[in-house]
Amino acid sequence: MSVNDSPYDAVLFVSFGGPEAPEEVMPFLQRVTAGRNIPEERLRLVGQHYFDRGGLSPINQQCRDMIAALEPALADHGLDLPIYWGNRNAAPFLDDTIADMTRDGVRRALAFVTSAYSSYSGCRQYRENIESARRLAGEGAPTIDKLRVYFNHPGFIEPLVDGLRNALDGVDPGSARVLFTAHSIPTSMANESMYVGQLENAVELIRERIDSMPRADLVWQSRSGPPTVPWLEPDIVDVIDDLPDDVSTVIVVPVGFISDHMEVIQDLDTDAAGAAARRGFDFRRVATSGTDARFVEMIVDLVGERCRGETPVALGGLGLVPSQCSANCCPAPRRPPARPASS
Repeated sequence: MSVNDSPYDAVLFVSFGGPEAPEEVMPFLQRVTAGRNIPEERLRLVGQHYFDRGGLSPINQQCRDMIAALEPALADHGLDLPIYWGNRNAAPFLDDTIADMTRDGVRRALAFVTSAYSSYSGCRQYRENIESARRLAGEGAPTIDKLRVYFNHPGFIEPLVDGLRNALDGVDPGSARVLFTAHSIPTSMANESMYVGQLENAVELIRERIDSMPRADLVWQSRSGPPTVPWLEPDIVDVIDDLPDDVSTVIVVPVGFISDHMEVIQDLDTDAAGAAARRGFDFRRVATSGTDARFVEMIVDLVGERCRGETPVALGGLGLVPSQCSANCCPAPRRPPARPASS
């Protein structure tokens, strides 16, 4: 199929977004947590993480860097597709971006989402965000198809394998502990998706490619819900606090993330590293895959699957995820009722 025959005429790069100035921090957090009954003290704590770093989240610049690498990579593969960028929670907002696409005459686009796994917040909610933005754009809004999740694509897995090998260099496997970490979600959300199973599959894909693999566990981080709502556990800091004294090195693999955004920097490089320091452990953290050229090539592969019918690439026992999720997959979690205001 030639470029001119491609059924798509643009790529939409979709991400979570983050503040880039102190005055953007609290509005950003309010958008993120709207309707979720997040305790006020949790919002203040998270906000301080941003203020301590000048109100700047690294995620937007990382998106810019990935887009800058993706543009020539698509062109090198004969895919003449402009890239648009829209965020869920911060500028450039998805609503504005799809309005721009409509004005530019884009008819059909592929959406790449910066989430490797299936869950409501990591997959279906982005699809809902896209559809909401299309409705706002009105007549002439492009049809937008989301690319499949990619937790088992070699372009995502292999950089983590190489990073773990490097982190294990010179380490005694018998005295090391590897912690694969991902964003915790409510157990009600996890029970209605393949999130945990896909993460377990990704962990196994990495483990089986490492010689002399130390003991490893899948743990969780970045819980943000009220304490009355069950979330996936155990938390990474609690795990480090409880490690036996014969452990000397803790290696963290952020298998649930594609970029070093605020939750990675705060919850791993600050909180988890601090817990390891208190115990006297050597702490090593593997880089996320989005900094690797193979990850960008993976995005090109995903686009090629849809534009040209190229054979999908995947590793491991779960096989491929369908190219388009079903209408009823990953339903929204049931929110607890809001507490009545005290008199």
